[in-house]
Amino acid sequence: MAHVAVVTGGTRGIGRAICLSLQRDGFTVVANYGGNDDKARAFTDETGIPAYKFDVGDHEATLAACEKIADEVGVIDVVVNNAGITRDGTLLKMSYEEWDDVMRTNLGGCFNMAKATFAGMKERKWGRIVNIGSINGQAGQYGQVNYAAAKSGIHGFTKALAQEGARYGITVNAIAPGYIDTDMVAAVPENVLEKIVAKIPVGRLGQASEIARGVSFLASEEGAFITGSTLSINGGQHMY
Repeated sequence: MAHVAVVTGGTRGIGRAICLSLQRDGFTVVANYGGNDDKARAFTDETGIPAYKFDVGDHEATLAACEKIADEVGVIDVVVNNAGITRDGTLLKMSYEEWDDVMRTNLGGCFNMAKATFAGMKERKWGRIVNIGSINGQAGQYGQVNYAAAKSGIHGFTKALAQEGARYGITVNAIAPGYIDTDMVAAVPENVLEKIVAKIPVGRLGQASEIARGVSFLASEEGAFITGSTLSINGGQHMY
């Protein structure tokens, strides 16, 4: 019986690549999405991966959705917390709603998904949680106090939960992507993007598939001795 893996924000960009990589590895994959029904339908038609719509920032909705997935697909053994939004602006221009929306989705989503699945993983003595952080959570970024705080919080959340899961065969790790060639990065003005690429030692943006391979490794049996770790995949842009 294949392990069931849920990837939040799984129908586009990095999430889509993660879904396809885990599917190739033999997992039964379920994608979560928050908004675009047409793109989600197209994703399912193309990949055969079911897509469940729910807001990962909504605690009760996440618990209910994970219960539904467990009933309809199978118990969830792998969670990839990839869903994320941006509401950029300097602190002086940022509204409380823009702060709260990002914290609720990007960091709150990790808590909600873990809360929905961790007990079952503990009972079955096997689980994998991979949280997608960000280079901007490690190094900070002008105009992103909300996003950087949420992503930085993910790294602390990962280390703490890893300690709770270790004795039960549950690993909890994070991946901190650098700048990846996705829709989110494509929205950055070209002159700004050129400056970003100039700061990446390997001289290019990353590919979503390069993040997905990292997730696949951490979700595998071979990744069993790695927990509480953050894997930086950023082309050398930030090293520490």
